[in-house]
Amino acid sequence: MTSPDAVDVDTPLAVDVPAAPHDASGEHVPIRDLAGLAPPTRSARRWTPSRVVATPAALDHPHGQRIVERVRALGIEVEHLRANRLTGVRGQTDRETYARAKSTMAIVVSPPSRRVLQPIAPSADWRVDLAEGCPAHCQYCYLAGSLTGPPVTRVYADLDDILAGLTAYAGRGTVTSRDARRADEGTTFEASCYTDPLALEHLTGSWRRAVQHFADWDAPVQLRWTTKYADVDTFVGLPHAGRTRVRFSVNCAPVAQRFEGGTARVPDRLAALRRLALDGYPVGLTIAPIIALPDWREHYGDLLDQVRAAVDGVPHLDLTAELITHRFTPGSKEVLLGWYPRTRLEMDEESRSRKRGRFGAVKYVYPREQMTELRDWFTTELTARVPACRILYWT
Repeated sequence: MTSPDAVDVDTPLAVDVPAAPHDASGEHVPIRDLAGLAPPTRSARRWTPSRVVATPAALDHPHGQRIVERVRALGIEVEHLRANRLTGVRGQTDRETYARAKSTMAIVVSPPSRRVLQPIAPSADWRVDLAEGCPAHCQYCYLAGSLTGPPVTRVYADLDDILAGLTAYAGRGTVTSRDARRADEGTTFEASCYTDPLALEHLTGSWRRAVQHFADWDAPVQLRWTTKYADVDTFVGLPHAGRTRVRFSVNCAPVAQRFEGGTARVPDRLAALRRLALDGYPVGLTIAPIIALPDWREHYGDLLDQVRAAVDGVPHLDLTAELITHRFTPGSKEVLLGWYPRTRLEMDEESRSRKRGRFGAVKYVYPREQMTELRDWFTTELTARVPACRILYWT
C-alpha cells in the first residue's frame, strides 16, 4: 500500500502555467504555512544531496544511467525506487519536511506537460526544462509563487528525448524575431527557468550535453541559461559554436550578501563570466532583483565597476544585460515570509504600485516615478561604464 505521506516525484514542482522568471508573476497558488523553515545563510559550495533516488522509468533512459554513474562516482548512494512515489520525505513538522526535501534529489522522467514548450518572453522564445528545483536560498526567490509540495529537486533522465524534441520549435519564436538587437540569436531556448544549472551540473552533466547539442545543431538557434554559481570548469574548452549564452545573475553587495544564501560570491561569478567570454561564449548579466535600497546608486555603481573590470580586454566580447526590478505578489510574500521569517527584504504594499500580472493576479512593483528613476540611471550608467553591453530589456 502506498504511504499517504508519499511524494509523487513525477509531479512538477512548479505549477503548470507559463512561467516568467524573475517576475514573480502572480500565478494563483495555494498558500503553505512554512514558518521558520529558512536555513542559515552559508557560503557556496558544490551541492551534495544527502539522498538521491531514481524512479524505474528514469533508469530506462541512457542519460538516467549516466546521472546514476556520476552520482555514485561522487560517493553518493543512489536508491532505486519501486515506483514513482518517494516516501520518507514528510516529517512530523513543516521544518523537518522542508529540510528533508531540500536535501533530496530525484532522477525522474520529465512529465508530458514539460515536453510541450511554453513561450518565455522577454527572456527567450521558448522555455525548456532539464530539471526543477534549486539548492540556493535566495530570500527573494522568484519561484516562491509557483512551487508546490516539498521542494525535492527533480533532474530529468530523458534528456536525449527533450533535446531531440526542440527541432519542432526552431524558427517559431517571436521574441527574437521582433527585436532587431537579437536578430543574430535565431530561435532562443531558456533552460534555467526553474533551476540553476551550475548548482546541478556536477551531478547530472545535462547542461554540458545541451551545449554540445546546440553546437552540433546546424540552424539559427541559441541555448540560454543563467546562474548564481561559478563552477564553469567543464564548460571552458567545450565546443559551443557560439550557440550558448551563459548569463550570470549579479547584484550589489548589500543585496547579494544579505539575501543570496548558498550562492557563489559575486566577484567569483564575474570571474567565471570572464573565463567563458575569453573562451568565445556569448555571455550576459542578469541584474536582478534591482532593489531601491538606501544609497542604491553608490552600491550599484560599485557593481557596474566590477563588471567593467571583469570584461576589460576581452576580445570580441558579446555581452548582454537583462535588468529586472524587485516585485512580489501577495502569495509569494506569504511564502517568502514563511521561508525567511526574519528577512529584512522590503515587501511593503503601501510603498508600491499595484499591477495585474500576465495571468491576472496582483503584483506589487515600484511606483512609476521611482521605476523611471531607476531605469534612467541604469541605462545611462551601464552604457557609460560598459559600452560594449547591449541591454535586452527592462522590467
